[in-house]
Amino acid sequence: MKSGYKKILLIGVLLWQVLLLAGCDHDLSKEPEKKVVEQVPQPFRNQDSRGRYDTIGKLGTYSISIPAGVIDGWARYMGDPGDFADPKIKARYQRPPKTYDLPIESFGFLYRITDGDVYTSFRKTEEDYRHDNETLIPYGKPFPWASVSVYGQYDAATPLNFNFTVQDDFRVSKEISNIDYIQQEQPLYGLTVYRANNGIDPETGEPWKSDTLTKDRMIKKDQAGNIKTYIKCEFTQHKNFCSHMFYNDNWHIQVWISYNRSYLPHWQEMENNIIKILDSWRVNREGKLLGKQIGKA
Repeated sequence: MKSGYKKILLIGVLLWQVLLLAGCDHDLSKEPEKKVVEQVPQPFRNQDSRGRYDTIGKLGTYSISIPAGVIDGWARYMGDPGDFADPKIKARYQRPPKTYDLPIESFGFLYRITDGDVYTSFRKTEEDYRHDNETLIPYGKPFPWASVSVYGQYDAATPLNFNFTVQDDFRVSKEISNIDYIQQEQPLYGLTVYRANNGIDPETGEPWKSDTLTKDRMIKKDQAGNIKTYIKCEFTQHKNFCSHMFYNDNWHIQVWISYNRSYLPHWQEMENNIIKILDSWRVNREGKLLGKQIGKA
């Protein structure tokens, strides 16, 4: 009996040793390869007087360095998930390292129409903006600040004009609302003007009381006949606003501007000044500024 017990115990010990050796003797060749994390050198980035770093990337054609405190919100890069994307997609997304070649999809800023400056936090324009909000808006006075959104255009197949957009808007107005947009004889500030049914509500025979579907529409064509500027303006509101879009071929961008209609006479100056602002943010591929940045704190 004792002999049988010892034999069973010996077999158990030997079996345990075999299992132990098998567990230790693993094949290294079967281990999953470890990812080698490549260290990407960080590009030089300009800073403002407070030590804040610029936002960098490539907008359309050119590399830019946007002064800190200028962007209203944040810059979106090509490939970034949208605002309403699935949170799981956002969590998994890894943006490529920021460089002066990383394409910028869009960003926004505030532009002061009266002098061509931009809003920057921790600069006098921040104080000016607050002052104008408190002293002009409550009293219905024209607000001299325009909201600007800039969109890089990277699809070579998409024309840089509003030819289709304008035609389609007119078509929809006719088919859905039975409104004909009629070109006016006299241009306005160099713009060709179209008014809904010549500005008359056909049901009443009087001027429109509402401009929800009947905003004035204005265009400007280039020498080739392509529509490069498209503006829609309210005309029945307590405060009438304009939604202004234009393309710039040199930059390969589309720009949206929103402002009080009283500043419509300055539409061309706005376009020129916004391009001047973007030009001041241009850099070479190493991040060296090509001029003095407008809006830098």
